[in-house]
Amino acid sequence: MDDWAETFAYDFDPQELREVAERSLERYALASRAFVDSFTIPVGLTPREVVWTLNKTKLYRYTPVRPPEERHPVPVLLVYALINKPFIFDLIPGRSFIEFMVEQGFDMYLLDWGTPGPEDAGITLDDYVTVYLRRAVRKLLRIAEAEAFTLLGYCIGATLATTYAALYPEAPIRNLVLLTAPLDFTSREGAIGAWVGEDALDVDKLVDSLGNIPGELIKTWAKVIRPVENTVGVYVTLLKLMDDPDALWGWQAMHRWVEESIPFAGAAFRQFVNDFIRANKLIRGEHVIDGRPVDPANITASFLNIIAEHDHLVPRACSESILDAVSSTDKETRVIPAPHVGIMISRSARYKLWPEIAGWLEPRSQAASL
Repeated sequence: MDDWAETFAYDFDPQELREVAERSLERYALASRAFVDSFTIPVGLTPREVVWTLNKTKLYRYTPVRPPEERHPVPVLLVYALINKPFIFDLIPGRSFIEFMVEQGFDMYLLDWGTPGPEDAGITLDDYVTVYLRRAVRKLLRIAEAEAFTLLGYCIGATLATTYAALYPEAPIRNLVLLTAPLDFTSREGAIGAWVGEDALDVDKLVDSLGNIPGELIKTWAKVIRPVENTVGVYVTLLKLMDDPDALWGWQAMHRWVEESIPFAGAAFRQFVNDFIRANKLIRGEHVIDGRPVDPANITASFLNIIAEHDHLVPRACSESILDAVSSTDKETRVIPAPHVGIMISRSARYKLWPEIAGWLEPRSQAASL
């Protein structure tokens, strides 16, 4: 027993232990303050102005930084999903896709759907396309004095962009860029398919009971898919970044984006689940709006389909088949080694995704005519 006790005996310095404890407590206090500050940290700082509004929806134009002769004449319209705020495109300086694109000479516009209230529960996906997106495009073309434009959709924004392009073949879309697009649910792979399978969710009961689908519920679904990574892992990362102010700022901005989920308009959610996921009408060319077919074969614009290789929400099978469905002759798919969200706002995005998009668009944005 004496040998055992001697083997495991340690000579601790009480003062040293006290100093270690004090440093740890101080570090945790700083981390706690950084966590709280993340909910109000400034985001979306690239200069812009509101150029059009309808209901909750706003169209922003970003202030050019290059002289007219150095800008590309084909404007770019960004369309994001309905369940998060679009400042994912413009997180903070140095981590902003919009800032990067403006510096490259692109005329950038962003469609912000806003936050639906109870009075908006009847808005459908078709409404977002035919009422809001269609009118925003008209306004953009007038302001930019352009004959054509680039449409870039991300996540469900890519679903809406595809629907618009497939519904309006006469629209002057010069380039169509899709990013992590949930379009084909034949295999039901990925988190989205798992959430809303017929055996997993009574969508009609949910919408009839709640009206709009709360953002908190959607956020919880997302976190449940990877519980450790999305709970404990998030805060372990925060502690690791405390000595790097730039990285900490990025973490805070991203955390704010994750936490600021917004409601999904009830009718739009019901349609997305029933028609786009369960019936898979969009990719099959079976969706119809006001008697007009929404057929991907109507799409003839130059087409870039970007897939996130490590996307657990929208896996490759959901996105890649659209390439065969469109009629574009100039079309390609590119796979970026990144996850669903990190593909746009990770510290490496400006060296991977952003140059890929800018480099592809530049030669296709030199003339405004189709």
